[in-house]
Amino acid sequence: MKILVVDDNPTNVIIIREILKKEEYRNIEIASSAREMFAILGVADLDPQVKPKVSDIDLILLDMMMPEMDGIEACRIVQTYEHLRDIPIIMVTAVGDSKKLAEALDAGAGDYVTKPINKVELMARIRLALRLKQEKDWHKERDQRIQDELKLAAMVQNAVLSLPVGDEFIEIDALYKPSFELAGDLYAWYPLGDGRYGIILLDMMGHGISSSLFTMFIASVLKDTVVTYVDPEKVIQELNRRFNQLHIENQLIQYYFTAIYMVVDTRFKKIDYVNAGHPPGLLFQGDQVVKLERSSHPVGLFDRIDAQPQTVSYEGESHLVLYTDGLLEAVDGEQEDQLAFLVSQLREGHSFNKARMEETFFVGEPDAEQDDDKCLVWISLKEGAAE
Repeated sequence: MKILVVDDNPTNVIIIREILKKEEYRNIEIASSAREMFAILGVADLDPQVKPKVSDIDLILLDMMMPEMDGIEACRIVQTYEHLRDIPIIMVTAVGDSKKLAEALDAGAGDYVTKPINKVELMARIRLALRLKQEKDWHKERDQRIQDELKLAAMVQNAVLSLPVGDEFIEIDALYKPSFELAGDLYAWYPLGDGRYGIILLDMMGHGISSSLFTMFIASVLKDTVVTYVDPEKVIQELNRRFNQLHIENQLIQYYFTAIYMVVDTRFKKIDYVNAGHPPGLLFQGDQVVKLERSSHPVGLFDRIDAQPQTVSYEGESHLVLYTDGLLEAVDGEQEDQLAFLVSQLREGHSFNKARMEETFFVGEPDAEQDDDKCLVWISLKEGAAE
């Protein structure tokens, strides 16, 4: 543990240093002014914009009354540097003015001792301050490890999302912005042969770590389920069965997810789908907008799910947009108003203007918290003769 003693009086410095040495605290730095203290802490230029040096000081004993700059002002300056705020500061003062002591504590000091210095009192306050510092350091290290692990988990989660695909009949792409490091939305598409593609977008209840774990479980069984069962009602029923196999006992929250799964047949220009409690997909062709409405309840609520498949056809150049409710919630107003705004922004052009969609729906206030994950899947359906 390294202690910094800041005092312009050499006699006070000698007394404090001898007390510390007798208590086996030998790693001691001395500063005779606030300026010297700033230099030792690595912030000599006092410019918060300049990247500061890393400090190895664990505790500061700071004299309140010093020439040029007193301890209270020096304490305030230390608090302006985020990496120094966790260093405990004990104010050493001969002043008995309660207002001054309160001002020192408001400035960021954690404690104080009065002159003449009482050895027992000083050491008790130092041990308490260092113990609190150790606990703070432990929590910071643990939080950093958690953040590093969350970032790695987010990279793994992002890696399971499908990459853009395209051929002469279809192009599929997406935009995705989680509200948390980990998210509960998932999109995927798989070629099924003969010009068919299985496409799914799902939204797990809630967001964050718990929802992301359930989402990753679904991701682990998704490809095998889609390729094996293909038909929308069978795929949704199998996902419901797999999800219910988790059997989490004594859970306080009933987890489930909404989903829209479809098979797009580019040869016969038809879309077979099941909408399991999800916001309606939007098919744009000509001046028409066809809503792919809900046809069953969400996945995971019940042991069995009655998935009613629906079919829509398309002609010529068209595009289909799937989205999660986080996209709707980004727009003020009732659900009908939100959907109307969504349609107005999505209907112009069948090609995916990714930059415009990102600016419209995914760019918000820099410091604003996002309540829900946002996801948009864009499917461009191209001209082609039916066989």
